[in-house]
Amino acid sequence: MLKDILKILENDARATPKQISDMTGMPQAEVVRLIKQAWQDRVILKYKAIVNWDKAENEHVFALIEVKLEPQKDVGFDSIAERIYRFPQARSVYLVSGTYDLFVLVVGKNNHEIANFVSQKLSHIDGVKATNTQFILKRYKEDGEAIEGMEEVKRQPVVL
Repeated sequence: MLKDILKILENDARATPKQISDMTGMPQAEVVRLIKQAWQDRVILKYKAIVNWDKAENEHVFALIEVKLEPQKDVGFDSIAERIYRFPQARSVYLVSGTYDLFVLVVGKNNHEIANFVSQKLSHIDGVKATNTQFILKRYKEDGEAIEGMEEVKRQPVVL
């Protein structure tokens, strides 16, 4: 029951309890109760809008930063990850497998602001051994939503 509500809200956070009730066949009061409980249990963390900043005329630069860490005794990577995710520039922080340990999605007003974040804040954290920054040139899809509409393919047909 809760999973159905969560799937609906994940797809459309603006869905009302009445709409969810109609979609699931659950009484509206039960939908409201389950959503309230999900907030209290931190199952639902936040409602979010996906914004196409290019159309909003508000420049944002996104970067993916790979971070190599020296795990700390008794806490591993968790305390370092917590220090990183507390920075407002860090939109998402993931522990990953591979050459690097963390994957950090960062947003800034320009490339210089992101470079300053990496060189003056991120690289100075105890336990950070190395970083690799990749600037995002264009976003095509985010959280399952296409940023731009599907564009017509403009290629010449191949005739054999």
